[in-house]
Amino acid sequence: MAASRRLMKELEEIRKCGMKNFRNIQVDEANLLTWQGLIVPEHPPYDKGAFRIEINFPAEYPFKPPKITFKTIYHPNIKEKGQVCLPVISAENWKPATKTDQHSPDSSVNSTKVEKTLV
Repeated sequence: MAASRRLMKELEEIRKCGMKNFRNIQVDEANLLTWQGLIVPEHPPYDKGAFRIEINFPAEYPFKPPKITFKTIYHPNIKEKGQVCLPVISAENWKPATKTDQHSPDSSVNSTKVEKTLV
C-alpha cells in the first residue's frame, strides 16, 4: 500500500526532526492511516492548552487529503465530557414554563447570549 509507505516515511521524519506544535504522536503500526497526537499552540489565546487530535488518512493518500478531528474542545460553557453548562438550563433555574428557545425570567442570561455563547 503506497499510502502506508509514504506515511511511514513522513512519521519517521517528524519523529526524527520533531515538531514544536505537534507532539506525542501515536500510531498503531498495524494501521498507519490513523495518527493521534497533541497540538500545543505557542501563541495566545490557546498557548496554555494542549489539544488532542486524530488524523485519519485515506488509503488514497497523498492523492486525497486526511481528515483531522479535534478530540479536545475548549469552550468556557462546555464541560469536559461535552455537556453544556449554562445557568438557563441548570436545575436551579429551570422552570416548567421555560421554552427551549427562551431564557428564564429569573436568569440574567438571554437567548441571544445563549446562542452567541454556543457558537
